Amino acid sequence: MTVHLGSLRLRNPLMLASGVAGYGHELGDVIDLGRVGAVVTKTLTLKPRQGNAPPRLAEVPSGLLNSIGLANVGSRAFISEHLDRLRNLDTRIIVSVGGFTVAEYAKLVLELEEVGGFDAYEVNISCPNVKAGGVNFGSTPGKAAGVVRALRSKTGRPLIVKLTPNVTDIPSVAVACESEGADALTVGNTFRAMAVDLDSRRPVLGATGGGLSGPAIKAMCMAKVWEVVSSVRTPVIACGGICSAGDALEYIVVGAAAFQVGSACFRDFRAPESILEGITEFCRRKGVRSVAELRGTLELPRT
Repeated sequence: MTVHLGSLRLRNPLMLASGVAGYGHELGDVIDLGRVGAVVTKTLTLKPRQGNAPPRLAEVPSGLLNSIGLANVGSRAFISEHLDRLRNLDTRIIVSVGGFTVAEYAKLVLELEEVGGFDAYEVNISCPNVKAGGVNFGSTPGKAAGVVRALRSKTGRPLIVKLTPNVTDIPSVAVACESEGADALTVGNTFRAMAVDLDSRRPVLGATGGGLSGPAIKAMCMAKVWEVVSSVRTPVIACGGICSAGDALEYIVVGAAAFQVGSACFRDFRAPESILEGITEFCRRKGVRSVAELRGTLELPRT
């Protein structure tokens, strides 16, 4: 089950997506975090953020709408209140970082570098729920490259760049990040979406729109992952609608090196363990010795 994302070694390819486990330790009493390959913290910014107005979550058919708005405690509180607890977890810890200028990203990483105690960064350039920063940095190759270039000069830790699916040419953004030293690419994030309450004729979310996750976006994310793995050599982490071992294995066959589970945990916090058990059983049944054997084995139709 072991996989490698550049220099980052994971005991298995399952990662808890940013936001699912809060600052990394909140699910410790619910699931055995030592069984997952990595935990990605919720996105951290330099200063504390209250986030968007509630309601922030709404269930829709086959998916979940969210508009959290990068609510977080800020870097100082994270370092003083959460980092020591993260160091005690028996899994890889990946800190998700966000910003509203390139300088903010860089300053945040420098603050975190001074204390250490984690394994890698996930650079969030894809949040659709803030008015500045976030997805804006992932919207063009030049902007994305600028963030990665600035951070690559500040740290030797692995940089995983989380790309937005809300672009027409995701391969060009992926190539730009790879050229500036990204160690892996997460594909992708939520799709822009909204829902309306007919009785009140108001949006169901306090911020009007939000990001759609869950089974509804799996097929679209699958296409984005395929586009990216066909364009870069950098390892790709799939994220989008993974609820079962079959979902995860499909992404691996398409070419993903690892995968992240997000919305499925809100329905059942045992989902990660069930997915891992399902992958193990599939490999045993098919005589597959390693998930790496399945990676990129998609057979294309003959033309």
